Amino acid sequence: MPLVAHNNLPSFERLRKEGQTILNPEYARRQDIRELHIGLLNMMPDKAIRATERQFFRLVGESNAIAQFYMHPFTLPELARSPETQTYIANYYESFDTICKTGLDALIITGANVTHPALSMEPFWEPLNRVITWAYENVTSTLCSCLATHAVLESRYQQRRILQKYKRWGVFLHQVCDRSHPLVNDVNSQFYVPHSRWNDISQAQFEAAGAKVLACSDEVGVHLAVSPDGFRIVFFQGHPEYDTISLLKEYKRELRHFIQDQIKQHPPFPNHYLLKRDQAILDEYRGYLLAAKEAKLPLPKFPEALIVPRLQNTWHDTAEAIVGNWMGLIYQITNQNRNLSFMPGVDPQNPLNLKLN
Repeated sequence: MPLVAHNNLPSFERLRKEGQTILNPEYARRQDIRELHIGLLNMMPDKAIRATERQFFRLVGESNAIAQFYMHPFTLPELARSPETQTYIANYYESFDTICKTGLDALIITGANVTHPALSMEPFWEPLNRVITWAYENVTSTLCSCLATHAVLESRYQQRRILQKYKRWGVFLHQVCDRSHPLVNDVNSQFYVPHSRWNDISQAQFEAAGAKVLACSDEVGVHLAVSPDGFRIVFFQGHPEYDTISLLKEYKRELRHFIQDQIKQHPPFPNHYLLKRDQAILDEYRGYLLAAKEAKLPLPKFPEALIVPRLQNTWHDTAEAIVGNWMGLIYQITNQNRNLSFMPGVDPQNPLNLKLN
């Protein structure tokens, strides 16, 4: 069943205009269908906070027809925000204290921008770990995206991410490593996932933590894994939630940083994402950009309109399937009281009754 617009968060109306079914709460209450309450700890910077909402809301809303989904976004006060974004959060987001009191069936934790050489030096480190600890004790399953995966692997399993020589950036082919796990039930044995990161947790590190790797790539390593109990924590190292244009927007931002001398080298193209023709267009645009900068003329407009129509999304259906499996499993083992993690008889150390090594 669809998402329920239980508050005035603008993302609901944006998704409705995209064609997604969004229920008003009065209509939802008249249906005899179980509710699932999903938290979204959104740590993304101001410019990405709303897009990230929509991306994860969309995945949840399209994922499974077994329940009505109530999304509960919140963030960390320790993250620096503009006055406009602070107002937005105050109007539409819940506090962590409220989340703790009302409870959740599941939690999604996004990535975040970092400014320090070690995650433990970031202002969000301690409050993030409080959320992670609370969730492990009170929430059926937590899905961690990219940096959140790195934070959990370091804080709970003492596996620190490793800075790479090159940015892992683009859309990469992955293989399912263990088809027996229900998270990858009916998922293609090979599928694509976007990545965008300088740091990596290797397969050896996941395995040293006792985690089970479910999907990985020869080019960029692990994407999907689960905690040693098989389900309590789901790790995404890639970004299956990305929109079709997300990597193009990131390239545009990196190019702006280059032209403003914030980075020394022209950014490479995201791997396996742009057609040769579009790379040629962007190479030509770079020449115009550098010439305009040298002549101190207005910078030419980024040729987004020429490129977007030819971009291909090769990852969303698989992402939807995996999140749908996640939602289905949560539905099966959660207590109908969202303040309680599991229905009676479920073992928190092996909630899916898997054969654990």
